[in-house]
Amino acid sequence: MLNEAKKPVAVTPTNAELWARREQAVPRGVGSMHQRFSAHAENAEIWDVEGKRYIDFATGIAVTNTGHGDPRIVAAVKAQIDAFSHTCFQVTPYESYITLAERLNALAPGDTPKKTIFLTTGAEAVENAVKIARAATGRYGIIAFKGGFHGRTMMGMALTGKVAPYKAGFGPFPQGIYHVPYPVPYHGVTEEMALEGIADLFKADIAPTDVAAIILEPVQGEGGFYAASPAFMKALRELCDQHGILLICDEIQSGFARTGRLFATEHSGVEPDLMTIAKAMAGGFPISGVIGKADVMDAAAPGGLGGTYGGSPLGCTAGLTVLDIIEEDDLCTRAHTIGTLFAQRLEAMKAAGASEIGDIRALGAMIAIEIVKDGNADEPDPARTTEIVKKAAEAGLILLSCGIRGNVIRFLPALTASDEILHEGLDILEAVLKG
Repeated sequence: MLNEAKKPVAVTPTNAELWARREQAVPRGVGSMHQRFSAHAENAEIWDVEGKRYIDFATGIAVTNTGHGDPRIVAAVKAQIDAFSHTCFQVTPYESYITLAERLNALAPGDTPKKTIFLTTGAEAVENAVKIARAATGRYGIIAFKGGFHGRTMMGMALTGKVAPYKAGFGPFPQGIYHVPYPVPYHGVTEEMALEGIADLFKADIAPTDVAAIILEPVQGEGGFYAASPAFMKALRELCDQHGILLICDEIQSGFARTGRLFATEHSGVEPDLMTIAKAMAGGFPISGVIGKADVMDAAAPGGLGGTYGGSPLGCTAGLTVLDIIEEDDLCTRAHTIGTLFAQRLEAMKAAGASEIGDIRALGAMIAIEIVKDGNADEPDPARTTEIVKKAAEAGLILLSCGIRGNVIRFLPALTASDEILHEGLDILEAVLKG
């Protein structure tokens, strides 16, 4: 065996080496908040390629509500792969698509009969919700809210109420889109001002009889985790009913137990006409959807809706398992518990001298703090926000920033994370704030 060739030793690249390759291979328009490359993840923890452990308070932007690698999801998807991975529902359909639609139709807010279409991304769900609304009403106008985020497709960008970085340089956008203020009391924007904004639109820009839909996030995601009150949601429902306008609730970031209800809209008791879903619905497998009142959903002609990968067998199978886990593990109740734990710890940090915390918001486990200078709501501090996120990562905690002013830190822990892990992560945050 003297001439036996030696096997090459595999060398794991470092974070810095991978980042250098990323800079060469991936366009700069695809941002990455952290220069740390994932190698392994389990429930609420991630390990990078260098073996460093992180507590994950980001969950891939509210995607792995059920934690990383839940064995129930893994087993279900493996079984589906053994059967088939793709046939296209529009060619030879499969039962899991229908079963998932049936379950979501039954779980969606309100008593009106529902139907559901599945797609692949959140932006694709938004696009289809607009198509359905226009087909159902014969109208063209869509009213959206400042600070809202609805995706990076052309219609998604048109609906999004923030220019940088989402819309800058990409216009012109689809026509017929109008923006009004979103109520944020912390910023001095009242619900009355938001409703007056819609009334002003009807006077100056578009007749209500030309408006197909009003779209909003019940809790603004990228905009800063501002929740619409039940009173405001009901006022919108009444306004829509008065003028024959459809109400679209974008639940892409707030859905699937994140806020303590399966859907955040449920906190208001309002029944939307259409609802967009994605992110956490399949525990990390790509799938999205539109749930809506059956007569509205049937407005589009055959062939008008769909997509090659829409409602993939893997996504549908994972989605059914996620619904099982939410029920079996009572994750809605767990979300409330997590929200209370975070609020108590964050309030204690603020009371102990973290004057940069200007506001604390928690609807279930959709939690945020607003970083301002000396507690002044009118002086956002995006530089300090960026610093906190960076230093937390160096100490082993993954955070995300957001907000129309770039000064909000959002917390999206796995709903399956233990109290011990949550406190460990908050201990890191507390140390960063003190440092």
